[in-house]
This record gives sequence, C-alpha cells and structure tokens, in this order.
Amino acid sequence: MTPILPHFSQPVTLLGGGEVDREAFAEALLLAPQIVAADGGANVARAFGQRPEWVIGDLDSADRQNIADLDPSRVLFVAEQETTDFEKCLMRVRAPFLLGLGFTGLRFDHSLAACNALVRHPGQACLLVGRDDVIFHAPPRLSLDLVPGTRVSLFPMTEITGRSEGLRWPIAGLTLAPGGRIGTSNEAMGRVTMAFDTDGMLVILPRAALRAAIAALRPGFDAQAVPAAQAGVRGR
Repeated sequence: MTPILPHFSQPVTLLGGGEVDREAFAEALLLAPQIVAADGGANVARAFGQRPEWVIGDLDSADRQNIADLDPSRVLFVAEQETTDFEKCLMRVRAPFLLGLGFTGLRFDHSLAACNALVRHPGQACLLVGRDDVIFHAPPRLSLDLVPGTRVSLFPMTEITGRSEGLRWPIAGLTLAPGGRIGTSNEAMGRVTMAFDTDGMLVILPRAALRAAIAALRPGFDAQAVPAAQAGVRGR
C-alpha cells in the first residue's frame, strides 16, 4: 500500500537530531508552526516539550518511547540507506517552505550532507537555521532586502556564474566553484539581487536575516508580519 505523505498548507519546522538553539526554535515555530521530525529530531521535539506531527526516517536514532507516543500513521519508516534522514524528509514533505533546525552545528560531515541535500532538491524551499547562520539554495533569481553591511556569503556546490546588484563585491564575470573561487563574506549595500546560470549556489546569511531570506524564497509570505519570539520555548 502506498504510504500517505505529509502535505501541509502552513510552513513546517523540520527538526533534526543535532544542535538546536532554543531561541532559533522559538522563532521557527512562529514562522513555521507545523513540526516534522527527521528521525532523532523526535527526541529534540520532546526535549522542548513539543510533539511532532510526523516522524520520517530510518528510525535508528529516535527514542522508542517518543515514537510509541505518536499516532502510528504519522510515523513514516524509510529503510533505504542511500539518503540521510534530512533528505528523506525533503523528498516527501510538501509545504510552503521548510525551516530546518538540528542539521548543522554538531558534526561537520552532517552539515555538509545537509548542504548537499539542499542542492540535490532545488525545488524544495528549505532554509537551514543554526545558532548564527541561515543557509539556503539560491533559486535562479532572488532579491533580498538586507540591512546595509549584512554579511552575504556565497558558496558554490558546482561551477557556476551569475550577476549581482547591491553587493559590495559584484560577482558578474566571475566563475565560482568548489575548489576554486568562492564568495565568502561579501557584504550587502542594501537590497541585493542575484541571478545564477544554473542550480548549485548556497547563500549563507546571519540568522538575523532569516525573515528576509524567507521573503526572497516565498515572496507571498509576509514573514515581517509575524511577531518576534518573546519568551522562547522551554527545554534544551
């Protein structure tokens, strides 16, 4: 029988089993109130006093009791080992956008795998949110309303060229590539527009620019209208 896949009309906070900053989690829940856990992310949700609506993965990390407390129809076991639990979620969850927490910070190999998954699934609007940074895969064209002086780092996951306006150091005429020229610590002069000739560019911004990044990926979603987190959430 074909399993029911999770479809959401609201944005989703996607939890991994890694480091999750409490303040970032509180902000994410305001912007993306539905929770999906990637395997061990179920343990993180419980630690914060939250219950995920779905758990997806090979279930080798989630505490058994945390799984037993959920509706079995909302636990999707995916046995294959060709993809990470994060990628399993990207392949199955449909929502206006995803905020991924707990996929960067603790283990560098896991962080790299998450960045690789963003590039492998360019049609999925997902932003990785860490304690200090927001990372997302750039669409062919995007506009970012940023405070002048905001750090804008560009990391190519393949050879790529593009054009920009509003960056202190424009990228037109440059070929960016892993193992070659990259775009670490560029700087916004204000509103930034960029266009790329192919998929494969990661944009890395300060976490304070999360709402601007969401607006760039989903212009119809007014992230600025969502109140800022106040007291946060209990837990880790």
